[in-house]
Amino acid sequence: MTTTATPLQPIPQDFRDTVAFALGQYGAVRDFAAGAFAAGVSGVFLVGCGGALADACPAHFLLEAGAPFPVRCLTSAEFTHRRPATLGEGSVVLVSSHTGTTKESLAAARLARAAGARVAAVTRAGDSPLAGMSDAVWTYRSDETVVAPRQVLLGQFAHAFLEAAGAEGEGDRATVRAAYEALPDALYATLEETEELNHALATALADEPVTYVLASGPQYGEAYAFAMCHLLEKQWKHAAAFHAGEFFHGAFEIVTAEQAVLLFLGEDATRPLAERARAFLDRHTKKAHYIDTAELRLPGVPAAARGAIGPLALATVTTRFSQHLEAVRGHGPDKRRYMFRIDY
Repeated sequence: MTTTATPLQPIPQDFRDTVAFALGQYGAVRDFAAGAFAAGVSGVFLVGCGGALADACPAHFLLEAGAPFPVRCLTSAEFTHRRPATLGEGSVVLVSSHTGTTKESLAAARLARAAGARVAAVTRAGDSPLAGMSDAVWTYRSDETVVAPRQVLLGQFAHAFLEAAGAEGEGDRATVRAAYEALPDALYATLEETEELNHALATALADEPVTYVLASGPQYGEAYAFAMCHLLEKQWKHAAAFHAGEFFHGAFEIVTAEQAVLLFLGEDATRPLAERARAFLDRHTKKAHYIDTAELRLPGVPAAARGAIGPLALATVTTRFSQHLEAVRGHGPDKRRYMFRIDY
């Protein structure tokens, strides 16, 4: 329930520089990919927990659509307990953890090393325990700007492996790289241009008892993250995420005229799934809300690359949306019942 509103946090001053720092590590990522392919790659695993796992969704989508090798995206604990049969010397395991101390992710990295896999890490700092057990480490150095640079690093990993596998042509590579190089300014512009939208959404959803979040394709990771990390964890608000395609196989029965639903739309091949959901919501609820990357300017991003860049832009918008919710509801992001407070 909304209490007294609090001041909105400013857009992080380090935003542009942190995204640019992530971009500057592309050469190291390409070198790692080239070395992996020189030794032989049998498959790639993207591993993490919570938001770190959700942020790997766009990279997973890119790799799964274009790579000539199998790609899996698994939560760290399941990766460790399942121990996939294909995990071995030809595997590349990318583990993502903000602090580099997440116990499940450390266990996953330990298992991967024991199996003979190459292990890479995406984390805040290069001196974390996770970094210490990885063959390659890519960092973003910030506690304020996390999601955008992390998704840049994960996306660069995906494109580097597609390039090394010969699955991304020179023209496509140049277009994508131009898009990535535009991101410090393009994503900052996105933050500025969506301030009014984010405030309106935060005001509309502040006191809703339950919010359902929908998306398709590479945007689904952000739907999952927004429901679990931002609404459930940080705001103690009931929420659930559904894939827009699966929505019509059960979940849509819960929709009434007064049910709040938030739908994310991207510009990739799965957009028709989200558009179908939008058409249904427009007819059956008065409380449908949308964030559509097609409405963002993204200056400097080539049109041909918007589908690949859209998930990064969406995550930038929703991270700021969460800060607007914090301000409107007067519920700070560090308020916790259990996380970091008890043993669990």
